[in-house]
Amino acid sequence: MMKQWYESLFENYAHKYDKERFVQGTAGECDFIEKEIAGDKSSKIIDIGCGTGRHSIELAKRGYRVTGIDLSESQLKRAKEKAGEQGLRVVFERHDARDLPFNGEFDLAIMLCEGGFPLMETDEMNFEILRNATEALKENGKLIFTTLNGLFPLYHSVEEFCAGTGEKGGATYRSNTFDLMMFRDHNVTVIEDDSGNKKELRCNERYYVPSEITWLLKTLGYREIGIFGAKLGAFSRSDELTTEDFEMLVVCQK
Repeated sequence: MMKQWYESLFENYAHKYDKERFVQGTAGECDFIEKEIAGDKSSKIIDIGCGTGRHSIELAKRGYRVTGIDLSESQLKRAKEKAGEQGLRVVFERHDARDLPFNGEFDLAIMLCEGGFPLMETDEMNFEILRNATEALKENGKLIFTTLNGLFPLYHSVEEFCAGTGEKGGATYRSNTFDLMMFRDHNVTVIEDDSGNKKELRCNERYYVPSEITWLLKTLGYREIGIFGAKLGAFSRSDELTTEDFEMLVVCQK
């Protein structure tokens, strides 16, 4: 079976991924997460789409019990190496976020930097990720995630934004075509993997507007839903979501 672009992207890309600009806000993002759970060290946390484990490891350093899950063996291998180098005990497991084996086990689920949602090829698959994250939570559990802000492409060029945020040696993006009917951005992403090989991938990402996210989460039974602008390394409930935000931050509680 042919691999999807997001599966090919993360093969042998763990070390280079950790150097990308968009993953440098870990400490500040974990500060926000801690506030949302009132610093309760008894909280059990699942990090969905954990990648190389940056949030999982930072939270473990702060004394939390964390399980990180990801689809990529390469990313998980690096996550385990990093946790081992720091003498931290973090559970890392390979799972598909559309089919998780957890039921009512966690106080908090995090899914940051597009950790699965909204990368799937259909809306139904994206919804399955939200549903599985919800089922993994305890009765009053909380879900914190970021996703692409559908308001942004209505006012800005996604291609120009991505070109302006890239750095030498990092991923580059071109030929962006935004589909207004489906709210999907089709683009060509070029990366150099950890062995120095260049990969060119045709990607397809779903952008969501706040009303869609609200409806999806209400369908899943969330009582409290907050949607904010997502600033790298500086998540805050004070940041009202605007058309200038490339990503949105979603905080919801069952």
